Amino acid sequence: MQKLRHDPAPSRWSYRMQRLMLTPIFRKLLRVGLPFALSFGAASLYLNQPEVRDSLITRIAEIRETIEERPEFMVNLLAVEGASDEVASEIREIFPVALPASSFDFDLDELRITIEDLPAVASAAVRLRQGGVLELAITERQPAALLRTRAGLSVIDVEGVTIAQAQSLSDYPELPLLTGEGAEASVAEAQAIEAAAGPLAPRILGLVRMGARRWDVVLDGEQRILLPEAAPVRALERVIVLNETNDMLERDIAVVDMRLAERPAIRMRERAVEAWWQVRNSVAGVKDQ
Repeated sequence: MQKLRHDPAPSRWSYRMQRLMLTPIFRKLLRVGLPFALSFGAASLYLNQPEVRDSLITRIAEIRETIEERPEFMVNLLAVEGASDEVASEIREIFPVALPASSFDFDLDELRITIEDLPAVASAAVRLRQGGVLELAITERQPAALLRTRAGLSVIDVEGVTIAQAQSLSDYPELPLLTGEGAEASVAEAQAIEAAAGPLAPRILGLVRMGARRWDVVLDGEQRILLPEAAPVRALERVIVLNETNDMLERDIAVVDMRLAERPAIRMRERAVEAWWQVRNSVAGVKDQ
C-alpha cells in the first residue's frame, strides 16, 4: 500500500490564524485586553460579595478620617476681624461647625454666603491661616438713616438695606429720619440734602419722599420745604439764602414751594391769611369813607 505524503501547506484555519496574529490590533487585544478583562471579571466577582465591599468601604473611610484629622488639617480657633461685638456674636451663633474640626469639613464659599446673609454684613472674606485659625474678615454696613414705615422704625445703610430695628429716634439721634414711598432707594440724595441744610439742620425733623420722585423737608414749627425732583440741594440752598436775607422762615409761613425753580412760591398759614384779609378789608373800609 502506497503511503500518503504529508502536505506541508497550512490548513485553512491555521492560515487564517496566522494571518490574524499578524494584525496589530488583534495582538494588542491578546496582550492587553484579555488580561484586563480577566482581571476586571475576577475583581468584580470578588467585590460583589457584600462583606468584602463593606470591609473595603470601612477601610477607605478610616484612611480618610486618619488623614483629615491630622493636626496640620485641624481648625481650632475662629477669628472674626472688622466686626462689632454684636455682629461677631451673631456670627458665632450661626457658625455651622463646632470647633475643633477638620478643615475638610468647611465649604468656604457656602460659609461666606451664610455670613453675608446677616443684615449687618456688607461683605465677608473667609480664609484658613496657619496654626489652625479660620479668619473671617467682615465689612459691616454703616448706618446711614432711620426709615419710618408702617412696620416701625428701622436703621438702613446708604443702599437702603435694613441693618437693625430701632425702638425710638433717641437710639440714633445722629441719623436723619426718612419716610415715604421709595425713601430707602434715595438715601444718598437725602444725605446730601441733610449735609447742605447748614443753619436749618437743627430745625429739620425729617425728610419725606413724595411719589418716589422728590423730597419734602419737614421743619419744626409745622413748616415744610417742597424740593424739586432735579437739583434738590441747589433749591434748598436758595431757601437758606432767602431766609438769611429776609428771615422768611421766621414769618407765619407753612410751605415754601421750590418745585418750580423759575417760580418759587410760599403758602401762608390759615391764621396769617385771615389776618391779611382783615387788614385788607380794614384798609378798603377806610378808603371808602
